[in-house]
Formats: sequence, structure tokens, C-alpha cells
Amino acid sequence: MNRVFRRLSLGASLLALGACACAPAQTYRRPLPPPRESALPAPRVPPPPPPAPAPPAEIARKPLPQEDRIREQDLKSRTPASPSAPRAESAPAPESSVPAAPPLPDDSSLLAKITPGVSPQRAASLRLTDEGAKLLEAGDPAKALSRLERTIVIDSSNPYGYFYLAKAHYRLGRYRESLNFLDIAESRLRSEPFWLAEVQALRGDNYRALGQTQRAEASYTQALRFNSGNRAATDGLARLQADTQSVTK
Repeated sequence: MNRVFRRLSLGASLLALGACACAPAQTYRRPLPPPRESALPAPRVPPPPPPAPAPPAEIARKPLPQEDRIREQDLKSRTPASPSAPRAESAPAPESSVPAAPPLPDDSSLLAKITPGVSPQRAASLRLTDEGAKLLEAGDPAKALSRLERTIVIDSSNPYGYFYLAKAHYRLGRYRESLNFLDIAESRLRSEPFWLAEVQALRGDNYRALGQTQRAEASYTQALRFNSGNRAATDGLARLQADTQSVTK
């Protein structure tokens, strides 16, 4: 029984294999790609604008305004500047062409300054100052110095006493002492240009004696600015020029 069953099972298996071998082979098909997304619609290009209508014939023939046009005669009348020719510049006027200020009136009289409103101390100091100035003119600076020293003892605010003290020291060859007294005199004579010119001229004499020619020239020039008629400053500048010429020869 078992043997019969085995044979039947074997026969069925052989029949099944034969049926599979005889069945037609199925062809291989490539899988289809997924469907693409629908493409975006192309943007719509607006149609070009219609051309502008041509202007009327009378407007097209109308000439432009004359002021907006460059006339040919204007171009001819304009002569271009030559590039090689330098531009002329106005030269500054020389100092000699500038008129100098008129000289100041003489204010050297000390006795004229003794007015009814002047204090007795100032009046006595001015008289001694006048005496000392006359001694300097006479060529006696030592005696003038002793007289002038008393002027500031009587009135220490007398500016003319300090000036003539500076002049006496200059005549005695004491140039540093003279410059010191000139500084005091200048501080008390700021409102009197005539005497400021005298101070600057005497300062220039001191600097010239000390060999400081540049300072001397500056002082003489400043004196003439205060008073163009200051003779001492004019003579001082002439002496400086003569000294320079003698050195260059």
C-alpha cells in the first residue's frame, strides 16, 4: 500500500514538472517611470505697445527756440585761450607804492605837559626830566643820569623819566640797562604813539650796538609804523644798510 502510494506521488510530481516545463516563458517588461508633474504654463508676454503716432506736420517742422541753440557766430567770436601762454596774475603792489601815514606832530616838549591839572610831584618830576634831557643833548650823560634818577624818586609814574634814563644808559654804553628802562617806559606810554616811536627807535639803537641787527631792524620798522616822521628810526635803518654793504664788499 505504501509502495503504491509512493508511486502515485512520484507520478504526480513528474507530471507537475512536465507541465511547468511545457508552459510558455513569460517575457520581462521594464517598469514604467512615474508620471511627471505637469509643467508650469509659460508666462504670458504682453504684446508690445503700439507705436506713438507721428506728430503733425506743422509741429514737426517748428524750429527749436533760438536761446537753446549755439549760434555759429558765437563760436567764431570766442577765441580759445592758448594752453602755452601762462595766466597773468596781478602782482602785489610794492610797499613803496603804499602811501605812508603822515608824520605825527612833535610832542617832545616836557614843560608843555605841566598843565593846571597836573599834581605838584608830577610837575617837579617833569622839570627835572627836561633838565636831564638837555644835559644829554649837551653831551654829559653822567650828569644827566644823576638828575634823571631823581625824577622817578619824586614821581615813579613819570614815563618820560624812564625813557630818558634809558637814553642816558645807552649813551654810557649800558645797553642792557637801557633796554630794561625802555620796557618800563613802553608799558606807561601805550596811548602815546609819538613816544612809542621814540621808544622803538632807541631800542633799535641798543640792539644795533649789541650786534643784533635783525632785532634792530624790526624795532626801527616798528618805530616808523608809529610815526613815519621819526628821524632816529630812519637814520638807524640807513646805518644798518651801510653796515650790511660794508660787510658784503
